[in-house]
Amino acid sequence: MANEVTVPLLPCASIDDMVNFYEVLGFDTTYRQRRPHPYVAMRREDLHLHFFEMAGFDPEQSYGSCLVLTSDIEGLHRAFAAGMRAAYGKVLVSGTPRMTRPRARKNADGMTGFSVIDPGGNWIRVAQPAAVAESGPVGRLAKALADAVVQADSRGDVRQAVRILDSALARTRPGDDPVARIEVLVYRAELAMVLRDPDTAAEMLARVEHVVLDADESERAAPALRDAAELTSALSDPADVDARR
Repeated sequence: MANEVTVPLLPCASIDDMVNFYEVLGFDTTYRQRRPHPYVAMRREDLHLHFFEMAGFDPEQSYGSCLVLTSDIEGLHRAFAAGMRAAYGKVLVSGTPRMTRPRARKNADGMTGFSVIDPGGNWIRVAQPAAVAESGPVGRLAKALADAVVQADSRGDVRQAVRILDSALARTRPGDDPVARIEVLVYRAELAMVLRDPDTAAEMLARVEHVVLDADESERAAPALRDAAELTSALSDPADVDARR
């Protein structure tokens, strides 16, 4: 047989919270019930997610997860980010819910991926298969970044990722790629925000400004610098900073 469709069925503490959040990402509610048990079906084009409510459920202890494959990961991430900015004034990078940024995953054959961690603590893992097998990261900073992405973005072990990045940043070598240094600093700042450590995040972002780049390096670093600007803007929000203390 062909044309089968698999739909993830994921737990949550409140289907109302799920509806409110996923509507921000551009989903519509296609079915909803309160009895005999709370249940909701959400859809965004061909992406279907269903949720069931559990009394006493703790999102921080959730193991719910699913994989979404797409041919346009950047476009989907932009759409989700635009929805967050419209609803919350920023892209959520810490707490629950939040969203990571598209990055290559060395533990997934080089697939680029990002994750949405929703109010139910479910990890919606979005990935785009690599069209052509890419070589691994080059240079110690790029390798450290790749290792940290596996720990934090794939496994959810943010503290181990921090240890990897802090070790890499603790020593400077003449051959270090300045673009990779910026990428490591920006990711370290993002992880600091996940850990509700705005002081370290601000320190990392300040260090980004002191990395000297030539014209070619500035072009390569442009995506990371845009991420740095967005993180800096989030840190400048007093309410956001207070929430992380």
